[in-house]
Amino acid sequence: MKKFILLLLGCAALSTNLTSAQETSVTDKNEAKKEKTSKLSIGGYGEAVYTRNFFSDKYLRYTDAETYKNDKSHGRFDLPHVVLWLGYDFGNGWSMGTEIEFEHGGTESAVEIEEEEGGEYESEVERGGEVALEQFWINKALWGGKMNIKVGHIIVPVGATNMYHMPNEFFTNYRPEGENTIMPCTWHETGISLWGNVGKWRYEVMFLPGLDSDRFGQKGWIHDGAGSPYEFKIANAYAGAFRIDNFSIKGLRLSVSGYAGNSFKNTLSATDNEKYKDVKGTVLIGAFDFCYNAHNWIARGNFDYGHLSDSEMITKYNMSMRKDSPSPKQAVASDAIAAGIEAGYDIFSLLNKKKLENQRFYLFGRYEYYDSMYKTENSVQDYKWCGRQRIAVGVNYCPIKDIVVKGEYSIGLLDSRYNNEPSISLGIAYAGLFKN
Repeated sequence: MKKFILLLLGCAALSTNLTSAQETSVTDKNEAKKEKTSKLSIGGYGEAVYTRNFFSDKYLRYTDAETYKNDKSHGRFDLPHVVLWLGYDFGNGWSMGTEIEFEHGGTESAVEIEEEEGGEYESEVERGGEVALEQFWINKALWGGKMNIKVGHIIVPVGATNMYHMPNEFFTNYRPEGENTIMPCTWHETGISLWGNVGKWRYEVMFLPGLDSDRFGQKGWIHDGAGSPYEFKIANAYAGAFRIDNFSIKGLRLSVSGYAGNSFKNTLSATDNEKYKDVKGTVLIGAFDFCYNAHNWIARGNFDYGHLSDSEMITKYNMSMRKDSPSPKQAVASDAIAAGIEAGYDIFSLLNKKKLENQRFYLFGRYEYYDSMYKTENSVQDYKWCGRQRIAVGVNYCPIKDIVVKGEYSIGLLDSRYNNEPSISLGIAYAGLFKN
């Protein structure tokens, strides 16, 4: 075992220029090729948001929609993400990086009112520990960055939001709602990654622990399956992920990504019951996303489709678990879907550029459709409020490169038996390097 660990550490390293926590393709190229003026990189990003929701926040708003149709609006201040990252270039192709994230200004524990638990107040622990260590990895660059071997806690490169989750990489105040609902975002796991840049292409493949089906649910599908309520991540099942990006057309990125792995019995409470012996809970996800940034336009889009085998048996098993278990004990769908597109135009490009210098002012629109219970097996109840469309319009003002001020109006359009969910949001965010 000691020899195996030493072998893994001998393969590890981080890119040479940590320009973003999610390592975009541009970052990867810089990490592999750019000579740094300093061995140490310090950076981060953060968001502060105010939202006024013009719909009920009562836990029964979906089960008794008519009663709460005319409820008063409610407002919220939030710090969705505040992140600090450090990178260090050891030389000879060896480098490392860490990212520490504070979500909602807290320690990853909160009290919530549970919609499926009779409105009880319940303490939720999203991940063991007081601080979220979102990344820690060591990377070895080979052949001028054409190949890199990375070992440690790494972003899983599936979907647009996981790779491009900094606040200046989407127009809305919060991360795109569809992907952030049906998949872990930002999805980070301890594993091994092989990645690199060849010509106009970037590739990445990753080996990682599987998800935990005990923590799947109706509202978020597999979203919570990447977390662990323990001080370690159980790895009785394993998975693989991949991503391929193409940059052949100037200003355009086209990307495909995917994930495959089993999830059942990847928990401390694994059952020996014979009726579950053939249940695997295989999770399959396929995703396409793109970004066009040229001629004063920015357009982005994504399509994600996921399938879970044995969802009916997993639903029965989860609902039979003890009340004090960390499982939400909810129904889970066999298939989930998320699709979205947004576009914004810089109207400052029409004005005097000398006076405005590098300022940008985008008018944008976004449309999303997602459903965490897109398809369900025979006895699994389909909660129709889990599927919705969302429309957002607003502005992004960038007084300087690393700062963005955001404003938007959005509305969630639900099935006719439920109430729509309009809101307005105002926010400010930053993303960049403090030292490089």
